[in-house]
Amino acid sequence: MIKKTLLTVFVLFLSVLAGNIYGRDLPKPALILAKVYHQGIKLDEYWVSEKYDGVRAIWDGKQLVSRGGNIYHAPAWFIKNFPKQKLDGELWIERQSFELIVSTVRDDIPDDNAWKKVKYMVFDLPDSPIVFDDRIPCMKRAVSDLNIPWLQMVKQWKVKNHTELMQQLKEITEAGAEGLMLHRGNSFYKTKRTGDLLKIKPYQDAEAVVLKHITGKGKYKNKLGALLVKMPSGIQFKIGSGFSDKERSNPPTIGETVSYQYRGKTKNGIPRFASFLRIRKIEK
Repeated sequence: MIKKTLLTVFVLFLSVLAGNIYGRDLPKPALILAKVYHQGIKLDEYWVSEKYDGVRAIWDGKQLVSRGGNIYHAPAWFIKNFPKQKLDGELWIERQSFELIVSTVRDDIPDDNAWKKVKYMVFDLPDSPIVFDDRIPCMKRAVSDLNIPWLQMVKQWKVKNHTELMQQLKEITEAGAEGLMLHRGNSFYKTKRTGDLLKIKPYQDAEAVVLKHITGKGKYKNKLGALLVKMPSGIQFKIGSGFSDKERSNPPTIGETVSYQYRGKTKNGIPRFASFLRIRKIEK
């Protein structure tokens, strides 16, 4: 009886240990975070790259970790030959496939066929003590030496002025991209929100919590007409556009966080021309 009890305790201990290793959240990784681009900066000091609509992921040398500290359970073959050095990047499939990448990486038991579409797009080296100008060739060597098809470096290039930047933004977003990123060449990797890293999109985007469903009229009778949402600041406003017919029939639930895009704000702080993007579900 004693032996059986000890065995049971030992099995429970192993189960708890396994849960701690594979199930619990890790500390949130310290990341560089972007500010929003505004005209007037010295563009010759920055590198430009595509802003990918995937999910941010840190490769810590052993596993892929989300911004929130959760492990992305990639198949063993996907990360088998990844380097020991830390990488900062984006798990991505293709342009305008955000929902697909989220559904793929959120699975605790990875779907091999789904992961075969995924790429890990590397855009920085968090532990490197050198400036971004010098980190670029280091990233190129690290990725090319490994020769892993789904491990790729984000292309970096230069622009001459604001007009050229806006033209490139127009072209790349019309082709389906989310926007552009700018990274100051002489900057070190700083684990905070900094002007060394800037994002630029045709629209600004933000998140809000759903408070209420407002029934539609006319063609949207008995369907969702708009969402009443609340910003982190406490300001409430309505989002009435950007929904597909399917989303109007099955809208985000009360309490869910949604992403929306907008063009500036009113003098009262309300987003102008707010349009629904998606339900914000990344962390497990």
